[in-house]
Amino acid sequence: MDLAYYPYPSRRHVVLGRRGAVATSQPLAALSGMEMLLKGGNAVDAAIAMAAALTVVEPTSNGIGGDLFAMVWDGRLHGLNASGRSPLRLTPERIPEGGMPERGWLPVTVPGAVSGWRALHERFGRLPFPEVLAPAIRYAEEGFPVGPETARAWRRAQEIYLSLKGPEFQAFQEVFFPGGRAPGAGEVWGSPGHAQTLREIGESYGESLYRGKLAEAVAGFSEATGGLLSLEDLASHAPEWVEPLSWEYRGFTVHELPPNGQGVAALLALAILEGFDLKPEDPFSYHVQVEAMRLALADAFRHVADPRFLELDPRAMLSPSYVAQRRSLIGDRALPQVLPGLRPEGTVYLAAADGEILVSLIQSNYQGFGAGILVPKTGVALQNRGLGFSLEEDHPNRVGPGKRPYHTIIPGFLTQEGKPLGPFGVMGGYMQPQGHVQVVVGLADFRLNPQAALDRPRWQVVPSRGGDRVLLELGIPQATALFLRDLGHRVAYEAEPGVFGRGQVVLKGNGVLLGASDPRGEGLALVW
Repeated sequence: MDLAYYPYPSRRHVVLGRRGAVATSQPLAALSGMEMLLKGGNAVDAAIAMAAALTVVEPTSNGIGGDLFAMVWDGRLHGLNASGRSPLRLTPERIPEGGMPERGWLPVTVPGAVSGWRALHERFGRLPFPEVLAPAIRYAEEGFPVGPETARAWRRAQEIYLSLKGPEFQAFQEVFFPGGRAPGAGEVWGSPGHAQTLREIGESYGESLYRGKLAEAVAGFSEATGGLLSLEDLASHAPEWVEPLSWEYRGFTVHELPPNGQGVAALLALAILEGFDLKPEDPFSYHVQVEAMRLALADAFRHVADPRFLELDPRAMLSPSYVAQRRSLIGDRALPQVLPGLRPEGTVYLAAADGEILVSLIQSNYQGFGAGILVPKTGVALQNRGLGFSLEEDHPNRVGPGKRPYHTIIPGFLTQEGKPLGPFGVMGGYMQPQGHVQVVVGLADFRLNPQAALDRPRWQVVPSRGGDRVLLELGIPQATALFLRDLGHRVAYEAEPGVFGRGQVVLKGNGVLLGASDPRGEGLALVW
C-alpha cells in the first residue's frame, strides 16, 4: 500500500507511531484511551477506557445498558461475546399483533457491555479497573462540549424520544433532553447519575449491575413500570469467550465472531467475491459486490441466531461447495431476491494497539439511544436489542425467553501468514458486514492504505419486502448508478453520510502502527 496516495477528498491521512495507537468515533473517547497508554496501561486498558467514555460522550449510539463484542490478539486471537439475553418472561405471546415495539420495555435485553469490560480486564488488563473508568467518570461529572456529529444525531432523535409517553420514559427524557430539547454542538452536557453509576461499576468490578445495588435499581424500575427484566435475568448473565471464524482473502485472513453476530455475512460475501477480478471504479465490480452481499445477507437473516438454537453450523456457509454454488447465481442481471426489512441503528466501534496486544471492540444500544428507558438516578440507559428477534414460528431466531437475538454489531480483525495486521470495523446496523467487505476489498484488491480504504465512497444494500434497494454515497459516479440500474438494481443516492457507517482501522507492520478514522464522523486516530 502507498501511504502517500489519497484518491478521495477527505483530506485525512494515516497517522503513524510505534508504541501505541487508538481510534474511535469521538475525540474525547480516543484521548481517554491514549491517557491509559501514557499511564503505562496496555491496549485492553485503553479499549475499556474508550468504551466507557463513549457511553458518556456519544450516548446517541451506545450506553451502559448496551451490548459488546470484542477480539483481542496477544499472540493468538480471542473472541468475546458479551451480548445479553432476553428476559425469561419474554414469550412470543407477549408480542403485540403489530410486532415488537421499537421503544419501551418489551425489546429490552440484559445489558452485556459492562460484563465485557470486566471479562477483558480480568484476562488482559494492567491498570486498576477504577482507574480505567476515570476519564469517563470525569466527562460525566464535569460535563463535556457536545461534538457536531453527536449533536446532529441527538437532534434527529429528539422528536422520537420526547414523544414517548409513560413513567418509564420520564427519567430518560429529563436527563438526555434537558429543558425539553437536545443539547446543541458546543453545549456542555453532563450526567451526575452516569458518573455515580460508573464509579459504582469500578468499585464493584462490574458486579453491582448484575448482582448488587445497580441490579436492584434496574429490576425494581422494571417491576414498577411494567417491564419483564428481573434480578434473575441480570444475575444469570455471563459473557462467553468464543473462537472466531475466518476466511483467507487475497492473502489477508479476515476474522469475524460467530453467531449470534452477523460477521459470517462478511466472510461469505468475501468468499463469493474471490471468484471475480475486482477493479476500483469498474461498474461491473460494483454489481458483483452488491450481489455477493445480497446473497450473504439472505443466509445470515435465515440462519444467524443464539448459538444454542442454530440449525446450521456457520462454517457450513463457508464450505467451498456452498460458496461456489452461491457464486454461480451471480450473472449480468440483478437477482430478483427479497430480504427482510431494515431498521435504523446506533453503534460505536474502537480499535487499540500497543507493542503486544491489539483490540477490536464494538458496543451499541441498537437504535440510537435504545429503548428510551433510563433507570432513574443512574446512567443505565437500556438497549432495544430485542428488535433483532424474528417473529416467524419455525425460525431459529424466533423471539423467546432467555435467548440472544440476531446481533448487527461485529468487530473485525486481519492477520497475514499467522501474524497480526490489526483491528478494523464499520458501524451501522446491517451496513456493518457491507462496510467490512468494502474496507477489505479496498485494502486487498485495490491496495489502498487504511485511510483511503475508509474514505472511499460506499454503497449499501437495503433489504426490503418490496424489493432490495441499493443506496450509493455521493462520490460514486452517475455512470455507475445508471449501469447498476440497467442491470435491474433499484438504485438511489443518499446524502446522509452516516447511513454508510463510520469506521476505524489500526494496522501493525514492520514495527510501525498505522491509525485511520472515518471522515463521515468526528472520530480520531491517535498514535504514540
